[in-house]
Amino acid sequence: MSSTLLARKTGLLAGARLRLGLAPLTTQGQTAATRLFSTSGDHVILPADSNQVVGLAEYAKAFLEEGKANPSDAVLKRTNLFFTDAMLCGVSALALKTNAPTVLRKDAMGYPLDRQNGGVPLIGTSETAHPEKVIAANCASTREWDSNGTNFGYNPKLGHTAGEFGHPDFFPVAVASAQLANQDGKYALLSMLLLEEIRCRLGEVFSLKSYKIDHVVHGAIASAVVYGTALGATVEQIESAVGMTVAHYVPFRAIRAGKQLSDSKGSSSAISTEAAIMAVRRSMNGFRGPKDIFRNPEAIFRLFEGPGQMLQKVNGAAPNLEEKDEAPFYLSLGMAGDDFAVMGEHFKLGLYEHQSAGAIQGLLNLLEQNPDLMSENVEGQKIKKIAITAYEPAFGIIGDPAKKNPTTRQSADHSMAYIISTLLRKALESGKSGWKTSMLMPEDYSAESLYHPVTRSLMEKVEFKWGGPEYDEKYPDGIPTSMVVATEDGRELESGLIMYPKGHARSSDFEDILEHKFDLMGTLAFGEAGKAEAMAKLTNLGEKSAQEVKDIFDFKIDYKDYNDA
Repeated sequence: MSSTLLARKTGLLAGARLRLGLAPLTTQGQTAATRLFSTSGDHVILPADSNQVVGLAEYAKAFLEEGKANPSDAVLKRTNLFFTDAMLCGVSALALKTNAPTVLRKDAMGYPLDRQNGGVPLIGTSETAHPEKVIAANCASTREWDSNGTNFGYNPKLGHTAGEFGHPDFFPVAVASAQLANQDGKYALLSMLLLEEIRCRLGEVFSLKSYKIDHVVHGAIASAVVYGTALGATVEQIESAVGMTVAHYVPFRAIRAGKQLSDSKGSSSAISTEAAIMAVRRSMNGFRGPKDIFRNPEAIFRLFEGPGQMLQKVNGAAPNLEEKDEAPFYLSLGMAGDDFAVMGEHFKLGLYEHQSAGAIQGLLNLLEQNPDLMSENVEGQKIKKIAITAYEPAFGIIGDPAKKNPTTRQSADHSMAYIISTLLRKALESGKSGWKTSMLMPEDYSAESLYHPVTRSLMEKVEFKWGGPEYDEKYPDGIPTSMVVATEDGRELESGLIMYPKGHARSSDFEDILEHKFDLMGTLAFGEAGKAEAMAKLTNLGEKSAQEVKDIFDFKIDYKDYNDA
């Protein structure tokens, strides 16, 4: 970055900080001499024996401020696709007045703040409010349907296979960051890529779910780094914010346990990110949070995995009691080329828990191969049993016996029995199968759909079992699932092993299916009349001006009634 451009950016950031009531800019902790990362080709390496939080802050500054980021066009295109997907999911959830996004939206409106003083806009309106409240509301809407993408925390090339899954729920952080810093679409897109790179790479090296911690912690850490960088926070201030986020705001998977799931499941990323943004604000105003949190012996990372491990899983491996001042992992982060984590993320082609994608593909394959199943079988009377075999964690997450009787949408979209039975019912009713024809959408999780008699009858025929180590060892490389449909006339129809269903990063030829999803979600969100205009705002993000980024959410939502469950 030239000295002229740097001076201009510094001036813009100084103005943004004053509008937000933040302390003046300082260069403390930002000199190149203190840089803690090393480079290896197109990657940045943060060693286990370094202060990795400082390394993340320096990496983010090099990525966004110094012009070092040089991702390929394919990486940027895929990032924009995930952004478009998340936003269409979010706006359609608002259009159908789903509960949590509506509540958090009203909550944000209770903290109005105009643009001149640092307010940012809510999705679908020009109204602005305090950034942390807006970000929480906007993130909640993108996550509500549980239909945006998924990562599985799998990078065997480096031996980083912790397998922590998560979702790209955090794009509103990048948008608000660009808006506050008066930056253009290219900056916003790079911010999204940076956020996903940090979030997903953390998922490759540390499995939060193994310790019953919710996966959104990784996203909250990434959000603090990206947001702080955009607002001109120093390295030390970003370190403080990440330290506060981890030390004060760790959500456990209680939000995803129980017989019926609540709004807390869908809004976990929103609430954790709100806390991360508040931590950035407080750190920039002088609050000093814990330093070097990845090497802190009593933070979650070393606490559960060492060195100096204090807590151990029941029946887990021997504890790591080494006396070392290290994190339990090193990080490798993309700076240029194609090797970014977003290239390994997966699309959801409808509304379903992603662990069910292998079973969905298996069912669709069987229907295509055996079209007679859809003939004169509208109530599923020809089907005797549907046996599904899968891996952990799929069996534990969506095979819970309590999920055989879901009474809320949040539970139904995490019920293998419900997902497969609803998909099958739709195929039997239409006499057609395929991802487009049978795509699961919000109406398939309405209060009426949850108790559809044919769906409930088919659910009684579903048997879901764990495939044992043979299946487990193939995850998260793929989604190892098999299905056998037994018919009343004595046949047993086998899907064979499904590894890479449509939408998976290692599958192909699903772009038309994704476009179909965009079309359906866009119609729900904007109606036929407003769909094209809204899509123009969300696509080709890298070509948008700073003013277009500020107005990116200013479109008319086509609100309608939806009998949510």
